[in-house]
This record gives sequence, structure tokens and C-alpha cells, in this order.
Amino acid sequence: MSNTHPRIERGFVQTKRARIHLAMIGSGEPLLLLHQTPRSWDEFRDVLPLVGQRYRAIAMDTVGFGDSDALPAGEDSIESWAACAFDLLDELGITSAAIAGHHTGAATAIEMAAARPERVRALVLSAPPYVDAVRRAAFGGHKIIDEVSPGSDGAHLLELWQMRQPFYPSGDIDLLDRFMVDAIKAGRMAAEGHRVVNRYVMEARLPLVRCPTLVISPTADPHAHPVAGKVAKTIAGASLIEVEGAMVPFPDQMPEMFAATIVSFLDRTLRI
Repeated sequence: MSNTHPRIERGFVQTKRARIHLAMIGSGEPLLLLHQTPRSWDEFRDVLPLVGQRYRAIAMDTVGFGDSDALPAGEDSIESWAACAFDLLDELGITSAAIAGHHTGAATAIEMAAARPERVRALVLSAPPYVDAVRRAAFGGHKIIDEVSPGSDGAHLLELWQMRQPFYPSGDIDLLDRFMVDAIKAGRMAAEGHRVVNRYVMEARLPLVRCPTLVISPTADPHAHPVAGKVAKTIAGASLIEVEGAMVPFPDQMPEMFAATIVSFLDRTLRI
């Protein structure tokens, strides 16, 4: 890939449910990128210029995260987040697109492909969760990652940092800084976003995915790696690849590998 990149364009799009912030670059076939909880488009900051050399790459802030508006209380769900993503595509005049999601973004991507198969040309699921009745029961009502109680001494910020630190490359302060900025901005949604995922009845939706699908399993991601095979086996014709050493922040940890993996799959699948 060339080192000469066009400039990332950022802006807001008013949709029928929310005002959505996005970052775009490139031209050609559209690719929508969906981030994990509690990140923002910044998770793909270094990926966008690389993918944008081949595709019209669009990274949106999920509603309630980054600079996108939040939905009214009680309306957050994977289904509603998928609907908001389609609202954005509608406003951009995009009838169909490839979708790539990481962690929570992968769950939203699955719902998009299951709900509106005619609008999803290809699917890349990076570190997808596998949410079934067992997981829903296990996480219901319990404290989860990124859940801290704010205090006037700021100790909750250190707690949040230390909670995430084991899942990030040792000594990489920059990646954790970027995480913290997004987590602070997300506020209560930093934890609630995980609960939204854990409420999703994914096992009923996975068999409805019919488009070409690639499941990416980061081998050093203790949350996603053990279940990636389950996700792939439940989607007809899905392929599975492992990326050695990739961790929870895979897109911004290894942007070149992340981008190259997506582009290679889409080039083969869409025959561009």
C-alpha cells in the first residue's frame, strides 16, 4: 500500500433518530466501520487512510459514543444501533455496503446483516462476541468491565486504566490514553454498552446472515478468541482467520494488519 494518503474528512449527519458523527476517506465501494465499546471512530484513525486507498471508508461513532447523539433512555439495543447505522447510510445515499465491526461493532454488524440482508454486501467480524442464553445469564446484573463509580478524588480513572491495562500491549501508554478519552466521553455508556451486547439474542440472528463473512480471531484477546470459532460455524460459508499477537485493541494496535486483512477479503469477495 502507498504511503500517500488523502485526508480524512469528519462531520455530522442528522438522521431521523440522532445526529451522528463520522469520519470518511476514499472513494469507490462503501465500507462502514463500527467500533467497540466504549471507543469511537478514533479506534480506526490509523486504519482509515489504509482502507481508504481501495474503498470509501466510513467510520461512525455509535449513538451515545464519541460525538454522536445518545438515544433516549431505555432505547439502546443492538437492534436500535443497527437501525441507526442504516439511517446514516440512508442519509449518505448508500443502498448497500460492506460492514466491518470490532467487538461490540461486530455484534451490530451481525444484526445489520440479519435484519437487512439486501443492504450488506460483505461482513467482517473482528473479535466478535458470542452471546447466547448462557452468557446472558452469566452477566445479568453483575459488575462488568469499564464499570467504575466516579469519585471526587479521581481514583475511578486509575481504576478504569488498571481494569483495561491487562488487555493492552505492555507499556503502550498511547493506546490506553486513546481508550481513556473515549471512555470518559461515553460516561455511563462505557459500561452500559457492554450490557447492551449481553442482552442481545445473537444465537437467533447468526443463522440469518447470508452474505460472505470473514471472522477475525485475535489470539491474545481472551474475550473473543475462545468464541470466534462458534461465531464462524454458525454463519453459513463464513471463513475464520487468526491473527497472532492481536489483542483487544486490534484495530489501533495493528492498523496495517487490520486494514490489509479487510482489504484482502473484500477484494476477493467483491472482485474489485
